[in-house]
Amino acid sequence: MEHGTSEGQQAPFHTYEQAVEWINGLIPFGIRPGLSRIEGLMELLNNPHRKLKFVHVAGTNGKGSTCAFLTSVLLECGYDVGTFTSPYITKFTNRFQYNGVDIPEETLCRLANRLYPLVEQMATTDLGSPTMFEVSTALAILYYAEECYPDVVIWETGLGGRLDVTNIVHPILSVITNVGYDHTDILGDTLEQIASEKAGIIKPGVPVVSSVDQPEVIEVLRAKAGACKSTLYLVGDQYTAERISGDEEEQVFRYKGLFRELDITISMQGEHQCANAGVAMMALEILRQYSAFVLDDERLLEGFKHTFWAGRLEKMPGEPTIVLDGAHNPEGAAMLVKSVPQTYHYKKLHMLVGMLENKHHEPVFRHLLSIADTIILTEPDFRRKMDADQLATLVAKLQQEMNRTEVNVIVERDWRQGIQLLQSRTEREDLGVVTGTLYLISDVRATLLHQTDSEKGW
Repeated sequence: MEHGTSEGQQAPFHTYEQAVEWINGLIPFGIRPGLSRIEGLMELLNNPHRKLKFVHVAGTNGKGSTCAFLTSVLLECGYDVGTFTSPYITKFTNRFQYNGVDIPEETLCRLANRLYPLVEQMATTDLGSPTMFEVSTALAILYYAEECYPDVVIWETGLGGRLDVTNIVHPILSVITNVGYDHTDILGDTLEQIASEKAGIIKPGVPVVSSVDQPEVIEVLRAKAGACKSTLYLVGDQYTAERISGDEEEQVFRYKGLFRELDITISMQGEHQCANAGVAMMALEILRQYSAFVLDDERLLEGFKHTFWAGRLEKMPGEPTIVLDGAHNPEGAAMLVKSVPQTYHYKKLHMLVGMLENKHHEPVFRHLLSIADTIILTEPDFRRKMDADQLATLVAKLQQEMNRTEVNVIVERDWRQGIQLLQSRTEREDLGVVTGTLYLISDVRATLLHQTDSEKGW
């Protein structure tokens, strides 16, 4: 035991790799909803999160893109911005960005050394060991509060909201993009249950912006905002975002809000990105009107236009045309199916799909089967991957039900072979789409872009 203690005091990690290995080693502790461990850690560190201004973003889909829009515009307008998101597409450090740049590896290693003894200490108490996500969140707070001091931190929830670790902060603004069926094993089976978890980020007196559209979800948000005396800014009520045109390069939507109207151009594809940019624009208007943020129109429009978020209808360079999209739940698949024909011209559509086992696969494949000519089923390189043969059985059943037996379904367990098969099937006038879990997207993207240092994870 003595050895362990002295090691804790002498900074156990000498490299970034060791620090990340330790943090990822906490994954077996799982996702344990509740704020007691993160509150304990913050208490031991003197509550550094209280020094920061946060914009807290929750939602089933669109959180990452909305965070990207907010970050891009605020940066363009001259603010220093911290951005905490998950999961990451290429590297663990992607989670902790300052002004669009990842945390330096040596800084991450140093902060991990500060947290290590506190985590070890807490593991011996009734609270148990902090989880991987709790330690990452604590690390993000330390980084922003004590290393780089951003003007504002764009703060994405991990899962849900109410009991999510990120909910330790008291933000200047809350954003709830949308509510759909994902993580029902943890958040509940009905939209109302999921909505009340997401609504848990609404804080007393803090305004909240949302693009939810289901009446039963709106009711939950209204009730929570009312109880907190928070003003709710809702799409369709206080603002609208309507797509007016688009091609393979960009799309334009008309934003109408309480304060003004504006035509905004974005390079991100899919009508749902107009909804995400719309919710971001309403949020920025609130910061401008009520928190004295100075946002020049020209810079603001530039910020929207240059926003990029990997793996969301992202076109890969070269031939044939391959698009990556992390549509891993029913709502994501519905958006994909709507956006692809709206954005691209093609003769045939070929898909490579890999999923995790804990998802709602049936509605996802109902959507994909409605427009695909070929579906190649593969397996992501991840411990909770869904067996491709089991998926094939499900897809065959749906093909009969939907009368879509002409869709060519192929099982290729090895995702690398799957990419090659997709490329060889996709003719010049066709379109190839890789979709499903972001763990698959992450690997495929690194392979197609020839990146060597790709890591991936939640």
